[in-house]
Amino acid sequence: MLTHQELLAAIPLALNEVNLPQFGPKQPGKVRDNYRVDGQRVLITTDRVSAFDRVLGVIPFKGQVLNQLSAWWFDQTRDIVDNHVIAVPDPNVTIGREAEPLPVEVVVRGYITGVTKTSLWSLYAQGDRMPYGIALPDGLRKNDPLPQPIITPTTKAAEGGHDERITRAEIIEHGLVEPALWQAVEQAALALFARGQEVARQAGLILVDTKYEFGLIDGRLALIDELHTPDSSRYWVGESYGLSQAPEHFDKEYLRQWFADQGYRGDGNPPSMPDEFVAEVAARYIAAFERLTGEPFAPGEQPTAERISRRLALYKF
Repeated sequence: MLTHQELLAAIPLALNEVNLPQFGPKQPGKVRDNYRVDGQRVLITTDRVSAFDRVLGVIPFKGQVLNQLSAWWFDQTRDIVDNHVIAVPDPNVTIGREAEPLPVEVVVRGYITGVTKTSLWSLYAQGDRMPYGIALPDGLRKNDPLPQPIITPTTKAAEGGHDERITRAEIIEHGLVEPALWQAVEQAALALFARGQEVARQAGLILVDTKYEFGLIDGRLALIDELHTPDSSRYWVGESYGLSQAPEHFDKEYLRQWFADQGYRGDGNPPSMPDEFVAEVAARYIAAFERLTGEPFAPGEQPTAERISRRLALYKF
């Protein structure tokens, strides 16, 4: 893995954005930007990090970790469900098929945890034994494994908004997703989560929960967005689970907790992250990549608009 000194040296080079005006208007996201080009998507991961619905700074190599780890996971799960990836021509770039996103996102949870007001643990601790319309037994403690993984759907929030809780019955009742399609979504999500849990276990990690985004491509169900990354999933270090302290995070929650410890939860200007902390977050993202894939992380060149344009010129749009 990159040394601490190398991570510190890379901080000033962290990628904020790449503009490709020749591909038309950019559709900016919190941590990635994308362009629609002749029925395909050009997705560019940046090193921006978000939490509390805000962009809070940049972490070097984060974009490459997310892009390459997602590509690896998509290859591992093609037998479960199709995905949108056409090619990964650059460490920061994915070319994907255009998809029609479903209006519901899927969160699969294997443990009862969380600190926000709408987290599974917070709801349960307040006496809600039917969160998301799913019956949970009495006697669970924070961070306990659930009797079996459960699906907790959310609406796909409009820009600047928040995801809202929704139940399976409401999805069907409101016609958001047809019953047969939603059944296929649930089956695929649980199979993906089981695959993710097993790979994580072999890597000495625990896949706690994760968010999946599904869409339709030519009328067929497909995975879109990213998959089982430290941004989209919660990972605990296996050997830290069950000890007196909270399990050790190998995901974005480690960064989010630092901001919460500074008293910041999304209002006003966020505090600046010290370089030592930024390097530690980068190290955890890279370590998650290396543990899960069993491969050393090899950072690519710092992406520029010119270099990415040359790469994309090899593909027909």
